[in-house]
Order: sequence, then structure tokens, then C-alpha cells
Amino acid sequence: MEIVLVGLNHRTAPVEVRERVSFTVEQAKRAAEELRTRGILEETLVLSTCNRSELYGVPPESVQETAGALYAFLSTFHAVRPDDLHRSLYHHHDRDAIRHLFRVAAGLDSMLLGEAEILGQVREAYRAAHEFGATGPVLNRLFQGALEVGKRVRTETELGTRPMSVASAGVKLAERIFGKLTERTALVLGAGTISEQVVNQLRDRGIGRLLVMNRSRDRAEEMAQRFGGRVLDWADWQTALATPDIVVSSVSAEAVLSREAVRQAMAARGNRALLLMDLGVPRNMDPAAANLYNVYLYNIDELTDIVEQNRRARESEVPRAETIVEEHVGKFLSWQSSVELVGVLESLRSRLHEERAAFLQGHLQGMAHLSGAERERIEALMDGLLEKLLLHPAERLRGERDLRRKIQNVEALRDLFLPGREKP
Repeated sequence: MEIVLVGLNHRTAPVEVRERVSFTVEQAKRAAEELRTRGILEETLVLSTCNRSELYGVPPESVQETAGALYAFLSTFHAVRPDDLHRSLYHHHDRDAIRHLFRVAAGLDSMLLGEAEILGQVREAYRAAHEFGATGPVLNRLFQGALEVGKRVRTETELGTRPMSVASAGVKLAERIFGKLTERTALVLGAGTISEQVVNQLRDRGIGRLLVMNRSRDRAEEMAQRFGGRVLDWADWQTALATPDIVVSSVSAEAVLSREAVRQAMAARGNRALLLMDLGVPRNMDPAAANLYNVYLYNIDELTDIVEQNRRARESEVPRAETIVEEHVGKFLSWQSSVELVGVLESLRSRLHEERAAFLQGHLQGMAHLSGAERERIEALMDGLLEKLLLHPAERLRGERDLRRKIQNVEALRDLFLPGREKP
């Protein structure tokens, strides 16, 4: 029943570290399979977004041993030296891991406080892990609870009334540089979720002309048709850079735009100002392009100013959101302790009946005068006595309203009567 979490995020690691340990959907599936096959986790789920890569799981062994194994796994899986990675990693277990996930789903742990897309990313990560059988009863309950927390925070607090996302923050940057966008041209590289959000934001702010490029032309055409844009062939991306004022990239590939490609484009456009927004992890644009004249390059970690403005506008709602999180942490822990209580009571009942059987076998052998019926009667009376002895503490534990005391009592019951036995 224990839960372990190991990961890193925008607070502990810069984008150049995060991009090295990000997971594609296929990598997340492969990682989950390896973790379970190797016996590191019994249930597992990978949550990987622009701002975080996290492994959630239910371990068969102690949490401390599992955390170390997960550190090593991340280093090996992504071929990153442990020294380059470990100082950026954090690990939580049980209550802290539950609270962390619920705060993530609520948008309280995001770079952009209350960001809109994180709840969908949590939902998609859970759906994918559940579909290929990586989750079980514990993580299913945990992530269903996280989705409920995220939904409540968005409907019951002001954090969800003015949603801020990476896409909207990027478009706000464009307005800071160019003013109104009605006379500007934007080129969007990629047709995934973030690209679609950027296109939607650009359209809402009246972008004059929209160009869309994607490796899969069908997806680009579908997006362009919905948002009134024009599709360009992916093979022409370098020459296409001479046209737009704004280039937004969010594709699953590294260094789509090199410094040299941007330099050639600037020469072709007469060094007219160019805003590059790199929203990909791994990064899609060479950071050295920012040194070129009249080129403004921003990546996810450089949205700090807009992030802080957004935080100041919403921080008054944080206490209410945290209250919702704590309420659901309590609910999950109550469920968790109830399940463990059932397991402890069943183990205790089994242990007592084993002791009863051994006790009677030793004593009834010397009572040859007893009939078979009389022996069965003695066994039944002792079984009844054992059940009566278990009934009162079981009812007290089930009815305990103080969650912390309930958990402590379950642990005490296990330690006193089931020494050396694994947790159920």
C-alpha cells in the first residue's frame, strides 16, 4: 500500500536537465514495463510534461530502497550520469507523495500557477498507464482522486477562472514585443496539444496570418482548417523562416532550428525582428540563436516574469485550493488505512487460528477420552472466543475518526501481533 514518487521539475532542474529525462508516450510505456519486470515497482505511472518528469509507484520493498533503485533507473534509462541528475531529483512517499500529486493536478505546483493544461496531462498519463496495465488498485484510486481535486479547484476557486498556460504566456510575450498582432504572421511548427493551444491563443488575439507546419501533413491540414491557417510543407521549413514575425515550435525532436538556419533566415528577411518561442522539451531551437541581431528567443524557463504576474493575480486563492487538496489527502489516507486494516485483521485472524490449531493439537492428543464430537465442540468454542476477542478492537479501529491515530493503531497492531510479516 505504500506509494513512492521520484522526479524533478522546473524548481529543481533547468530545462537543459529536464529535456534529458523527458519521456515520450512510448518511452513511458517501456519504462513502466521495465520497472515492473525488474520488480522495482508493482504498480507504476510516468508523468512527463514540459515542466516535470515523475515516476509514481507502489513498491514491493521498502520505500528507501525503492527510491534509490528509481534514481539509478532514471540515470540508466536516459543515459544520464548520476552526478548530473541526482542533485535535481526529489523523492516523496505516502502522505507527501499523495499531497504532491494532488497539488500538481490542482495547478499549485506549476510554473504558471493554476495553468490550464496540467489536469489534462495528468488525465492522459493515467489513461495511458491504465490502458497498458501498469496501474493497479492503489494508483487507480490515487489518480482518480487527483483528477477530482483538479476539477474541484478549477470550479470552486478563482484559479480556474482566468486560466494561464504556457501557450497564453508565450502569446503575451509576442504582444509585448510587437503590440497588436493583427498585422503579424505566425508560423507554428508542430500540430500537437501545445501547438493547438498556441494557435487558439493567436487567433483569439487577432493574428493577421497563420502558417502551420508538421511532419504529418494531415494533422497540419486539420489544424489549419479549424483555425483558418495555411499549411506549408515540412521540408520547406528553412525557407519559410523568411516570412513570419513569430515562430512557435513544440515538436518532439531536438534542435529543429539551428543557429545557422536562423542566421540565414534573418539575412533573407533583412534582419526584420523575429520572435522565437521554444515550447518544446527537449528544446527545439539552438539557444545560441538568441545572440543574433533582432532575434528574441524564449524557452519555457524564460517565462518567469509572466509567471510571477500570473501568480500575484491568483495567489489569494491558493489557501482555498490547498484546503481542497488537504481534504482529499485525508480521504485517500482514510481509504488506504481502511484497506490496510482489513489486511492486518485478516492476517491476525489467520495467525490466531494457526496458533489455536497448534495449541489444540498438542493438548487434545493427551485427551483420548474425548469423542470426535466433543473435540469439534472445543475447536468451535475456541474459534468463537478468538472472533469475540477480535471483534472489539476491529470495531474500534474501523470507527476511529482521527486518521493519524487510526494509522498509528494499525501499525501498532501489526508490530505487536505480526512481527516480521510484510505489509499487506
